[in-house]
Amino acid sequence: MKQTCCQPQSKEGKRIERIGGYFRVLNEPNRLKILCLLKQGERCVCDIYEPLNLPQNLVSHHLKALRDAGLIDYKKQGTKVIYFRNEQNISVLQKLLINIIKL
Repeated sequence: MKQTCCQPQSKEGKRIERIGGYFRVLNEPNRLKILCLLKQGERCVCDIYEPLNLPQNLVSHHLKALRDAGLIDYKKQGTKVIYFRNEQNISVLQKLLINIIKL
C-alpha cells in the first residue's frame, strides 16, 4: 500500500514539503522572537532589533527570510518600513501542522 505522504506529488506530500519550508525558516530562534514581538503589533526594524539586542543588519536579514516565507509582510510609512505578521499565512501554517500531526 502506497503512503501518500511520501509521494512528492500527492496533496499530503506537497503539504509536508510546505511545512518543511516553514520549519527551515523557523529553525532560527531569533525569527521566532521576531514573530513573538510582531504578535503584539506592527513595528519598524528599530523597534525589533533593540529588544533582541541584535545588530540591525542581522534583524533585517531575519525579516527578509520571514517575508520570503510569507509569514510577515510590510508597508512603508514615509521613510520607515513597518513589519507585521501575515495572520492568514500563519493560520495556514497552524492548520498544516495540525493536519500533519494527525496523519
